Amino acid sequence: MTYDLYIGDRAFSSWSLRGWLMLERFAIPHRTHLVGLYSGTMAQDLAPLAPARLVPVMRMPEGTVVGDTIAMAETLAERHPDAGLWPADPADRATARWLVAEMHSGFTSLRTECPMQLLGQVLGFVASEGVLDDLARIETLWRATLEKSGGPWLFGDYSLADVFYAPVAARIAGFGLQVSATAQKYVDTHLADPAFRRWRALGMTKSYDPVPYIEGQPISDWPGPAPRAAQPDEGPSVNLTCPYSGDPVTDFLRMDGKVWGFCNPTCRDKTINDPEVWTAFMEMVNEHDG
Repeated sequence: MTYDLYIGDRAFSSWSLRGWLMLERFAIPHRTHLVGLYSGTMAQDLAPLAPARLVPVMRMPEGTVVGDTIAMAETLAERHPDAGLWPADPADRATARWLVAEMHSGFTSLRTECPMQLLGQVLGFVASEGVLDDLARIETLWRATLEKSGGPWLFGDYSLADVFYAPVAARIAGFGLQVSATAQKYVDTHLADPAFRRWRALGMTKSYDPVPYIEGQPISDWPGPAPRAAQPDEGPSVNLTCPYSGDPVTDFLRMDGKVWGFCNPTCRDKTINDPEVWTAFMEMVNEHDG
């Protein structure tokens, strides 16, 4: 039972991040397909999925197409009741649905003025009154749930509520928005989440000219955990086959004095961007290091 998920560019598409996390984070089998959100091919790419016109879009194993992340979330929760997408406690589950719905329909100033971008932290951004009002409301919602649950996620364990607020955390991080210590800790929890880091590592394999949303604005390093250092290399490598596909290696990186091979530049570059979040790669490294 494998779902097909159609997404926009990982570095910028906040709704696509939500769609992917609700599959990836709950171990629901899926294949990901990239739609030309910024290359001008989006309508053509989505034509076979009509009437879908926006990303993300999910095609169920039986062929039914589902758009809009709330519809996708409820469909997946209904079809996978043991996956834990919603909190188990009925009261928490009702509150989680409330938070998701408010996020889905609200926070217009934050979403308009601070579009999700995962390239780095924009320097010198001054929040408007509308953004500050949105942040105050978000902090109220986060504080109420985190104080009750004790964290680290809004309802203790990771749930769809956290899926929907992951891009909000990314906006706060990407524009250096000032929030309380409690809210910042929750933001940092998202930035350290291995699934979030894999999404960003893949997004950073693609370059843009011009850069959507923040073209010409100065940025500093991304405020998430610093990745383990790795660089491109010419080879040869310790391994003969790619840790992800099993195909012969053609592209290489160097990490900690050893060279590792991959079957294509994307496999190499996503690993360079954050080596330790790729389980297959780290298992290969650990096996060779003994």
